Amino acid sequence: MIQIIQLTKKFGSFTAVDNLNIEVKPGEFYGFLGPNGAGKTTTIKMMAGLYAPTEGRILIDGFDIQKQPMEAKTATGYIPDQPFLYEKLTGREFLYLTAGLYKMNHSSVAARVKELVDEFEIGSWLDRRAEDYSQGMRQRIIITAALLHNPKVLVIDEPMVGLDPRSSHIMKQVFKRKSKEGVAIFMSTHSLQVAEELCGRIGIIKDGRLIFEDTIEALQAFKRRYDGKFESVFLELTK
Repeated sequence: MIQIIQLTKKFGSFTAVDNLNIEVKPGEFYGFLGPNGAGKTTTIKMMAGLYAPTEGRILIDGFDIQKQPMEAKTATGYIPDQPFLYEKLTGREFLYLTAGLYKMNHSSVAARVKELVDEFEIGSWLDRRAEDYSQGMRQRIIITAALLHNPKVLVIDEPMVGLDPRSSHIMKQVFKRKSKEGVAIFMSTHSLQVAEELCGRIGIIKDGRLIFEDTIEALQAFKRRYDGKFESVFLELTK
């Protein structure tokens, strides 16, 4: 569902991502971790089509993000680390705008919006302008927009930043459900706890290179070599 093949991104003489190879299958929840500046967000921006790779390829649902951008993006729900909304639009207006970009018909949009509004508990805020939204409400609207067209792939960058406990709980439950429904999820996060709770497989990147990749079960065994804490493993790998 997601194939990252010999992916490299350079900015001048600086190599931000260096020969990255990752595959995420349908229904798999992949956690992408690393220290600041490791190349996580650069990788995600290439997956979303915001950056062009210097070398290598990214396939989303079999479509090359560079050669077939419309098809690849139609299969993708992208959730950035900073939720951007048009301040003078209401949440409902923003969702209908997003649906228009995916060429969804009006009747299907209305039903889908109602379904997601109930799930994300945003009904009382839906017709208020975005300028009145909290960080958590902005993130709920952005994730709702990313799910409108029932994407086969979710690409997520730091989804829990600034969220209150209720918003965080809702996000986790939705992501778990989408994974069970067969959606391939690629999530970058700084939260080791969130990664352990949600992900079936973990990849750790450092200086643009993948230095660790294994299942969460294998990680549990690996942790016993240290003090039983994922944090200790992470610090040892990335020191």
